[in-house]
Amino acid sequence: MNSGIQNIVISLGAMQVARRIPFDDPDVLNYVRIGYVASQVVIMGVYFFVSYKVRQKNDQTVLKYVDAQNPMSPDSGGLVTTTVRDYDLSEISKLLRAAYFGVAMMAFFHLYMKYTQPLFIQALMGLKNLYDAKPVAIHVLGKPAEGDLKRPFKTASMFGAAAGPQTDAASITEAEKKVGAKKED
Repeated sequence: MNSGIQNIVISLGAMQVARRIPFDDPDVLNYVRIGYVASQVVIMGVYFFVSYKVRQKNDQTVLKYVDAQNPMSPDSGGLVTTTVRDYDLSEISKLLRAAYFGVAMMAFFHLYMKYTQPLFIQALMGLKNLYDAKPVAIHVLGKPAEGDLKRPFKTASMFGAAAGPQTDAASITEAEKKVGAKKED
């Protein structure tokens, strides 16, 4: 099943369960808060552990790909030459930023707007996203970097094939020619 569809199914299921939780009871609310904080600590701890493992492996294999162009940014895209270590660290950095943003949003929703149900739902969704994270699958779960886990990672789309960087030789040589032409100008 597609990861996006799984997120929707888990969210809807968690919402139904959250309706039955008596958040009016201060003890229950404190347990849910503790559960949310514990899940975020686990998530960030695993991401930092993966970062440590990547630095420890120090895989200097060169990785070349043509990054997908962002329609909102005309300067995006183009040839990217990096190492597996640097690529994995950048992916972990993106995952950590997403986790920090989620914590900030939950702090706003819970502390300022007094919403309680999202604490329960986001605790579950955070753990599901941790399990789906490709660097976690490679470095913690020990899955080989093949298929969907082959670097550079492709981003799954709900509406069809996965989109992402191009790794074929023709795209890379074409991008190298563009870079060479820009340097000559």
